[in-house]
Amino acid sequence: MYCLQWLLPVLLIPKPLNPALWFNHSMFMGFYLLSFLLERKPCTICALVFLAALFLICYSCWGNCFLYHCTESQLPEAAHDPSIVGT
Repeated sequence: MYCLQWLLPVLLIPKPLNPALWFNHSMFMGFYLLSFLLERKPCTICALVFLAALFLICYSCWGNCFLYHCTESQLPEAAHDPSIVGT
């Protein structure tokens, strides 16, 4: 499971609050993962664990999925709230 130490931090990188940067962020993350998979060639177990974690994060719509934006995610709407930003 040595290769998971390079894959799991990718899931912790937050999505930018600015909606204009979501496309750039998702393209960067996609190209990073593609280049990592082609260069390092992680084992099958590590790849399956990472894909399962990615699926669970994107399926739950917690707001950190870099593949697409969930409509019921509360993160972008909360960014425009003056009571939260002003603190």
